[in-house]
Amino acid sequence: MTPPTAQVLDRTAADRTAKNTLAIADCDVHVVPGDMQKELFPFLEKRWQDHIATYGSRPRQGFAGGPAYPKGQPDAARRDAYPPNGGKPGSNLDFMRAHHLDPLNVQMAVLNPLRTGQGMQNLECATAFSRAINDWQVAEWTSKEPRTKGSVVVTYEDTPAAVQEIEARAGDPNFVQVLLLSRSAEPFGQKRYLPMFEAAAASGLPVGIHAFGYGGAPVSGGGWPSYYLEEMIGHAQCQQALLMSLVMEGVFERCPDLKVVLVEAGFAWLPSLCWRMDKLWARMRDEVPHVKRPPSEYVREQVWLTTQPMEEPEVKPHLLDTVNWIGWDKLLFATDYPHWDFDHPDHALPVRVTEEQKTGFFLQNAIDLYKPQPVV
Repeated sequence: MTPPTAQVLDRTAADRTAKNTLAIADCDVHVVPGDMQKELFPFLEKRWQDHIATYGSRPRQGFAGGPAYPKGQPDAARRDAYPPNGGKPGSNLDFMRAHHLDPLNVQMAVLNPLRTGQGMQNLECATAFSRAINDWQVAEWTSKEPRTKGSVVVTYEDTPAAVQEIEARAGDPNFVQVLLLSRSAEPFGQKRYLPMFEAAAASGLPVGIHAFGYGGAPVSGGGWPSYYLEEMIGHAQCQQALLMSLVMEGVFERCPDLKVVLVEAGFAWLPSLCWRMDKLWARMRDEVPHVKRPPSEYVREQVWLTTQPMEEPEVKPHLLDTVNWIGWDKLLFATDYPHWDFDHPDHALPVRVTEEQKTGFFLQNAIDLYKPQPVV
């Protein structure tokens, strides 16, 4: 497969029946093993197979009872995303082709596995599990469907192991980014994480930081929230905190080639955050001499954001004001398939824009950032 361009590609007969005629890149597609023992255990040493089978995977913090998702939406999934022959949403490639990739004319789907072991308390097990997830992405997805591109899952709480995995996958056309989760044990700007960002920058891989994760601390600054609703809204707060950390600790200054993608936390909060950072940096810059420029300059040069959940202001032109400040070239379209808050491309952009902006928004920005290469 040749890398897709902004034009609609020559499609197969089956693809020509697609309902959506606009070619898109979907920068947040969630996949999960249908059967962990059958699909993942072949990529795990016997030690870790036995460990997981006996003790399970212990996160850095557990939920009070059951999963985080409400009973009405198990796995946070659309009801129609369950494969007809059984299995979890996002576990069946053939079904995803028929249900998502073909109907929506998806030219590139960036895979973001979430059940990855990244938040395990046992870091050795987490590293083995993360590597298995990466091998599984290649075996079950990217080698079989050239439109899919994997994310390098790393155990970010074990920086040397994360660096090793990034370097091992560098240059592999099956992968287009490194995947972290936003709720880490410490803010990502802390020095112990720096070698991981340096390795990603050196490899040419953007770092996607997806909402959620297990860091051991509450999602809010004041303790544990009571409701799933608070959990969902808290995604944006976590992304703001980690972005401030990356800026103020000087990660962007030290890694000018680093590219960060903030995934599934909205984007309308970015201008006001940057205004506040710039204002206070101007008054207190002597505390952070390593931050040599206004924070907004680093953000505008080195940060991208996915569009799901799409912002929906009551006054629609306010959305244009927000995007114009961020930059049309910094937004990457995403559906969050197969989750319940999925954004369909026909309805995700409720304002009139130019054809150039539309093409960039839905496809070209992702191609320019990720530079997907064919798998030989």
